[in-house]
Amino acid sequence: MSLIKFNTARTAGDPFNAIFNDFFEGEFYPRRPNGAKNSSLPAANIREAGNAFHIELAAPGLKKDDFKIKLDDNLLTIRTEKKEANEENTERYTKREFNYTSFVRSFRLPKDVNHEEIAASYENGILRLSIPKLAEEKMNKREIAVK
Repeated sequence: MSLIKFNTARTAGDPFNAIFNDFFEGEFYPRRPNGAKNSSLPAANIREAGNAFHIELAAPGLKKDDFKIKLDDNLLTIRTEKKEANEENTERYTKREFNYTSFVRSFRLPKDVNHEEIAASYENGILRLSIPKLAEEKMNKREIAVK
């Protein structure tokens, strides 16, 4: 299984901004994906058991309905989008707060997985995916005779 990485190289721009951004996105401050200011990409644990792959994503504060999981050929894409708006009205002021959370993670699956048996669950802020491997007898392995 391989993780698809996206190019986060900066475009050419003002040299002062590049120096400023390098300082604030260096060792002391974690770098954000694609230059986003308030986004976070959930950490993923990937492990291979004897007959399956297991993926765990740390995504607290979401509900299971917030996730959209799509399989296109051997590309597994996990996407979420959550919007919240709070408004507080009093006699003297109105306070509005908006919150928007989204991420997309994609994983290239190996050819020996059973696409029909992939399962996902979400509990205690962790999305778990179980991706079973094909049984040896179901894989397209055979000996070819030379004529």
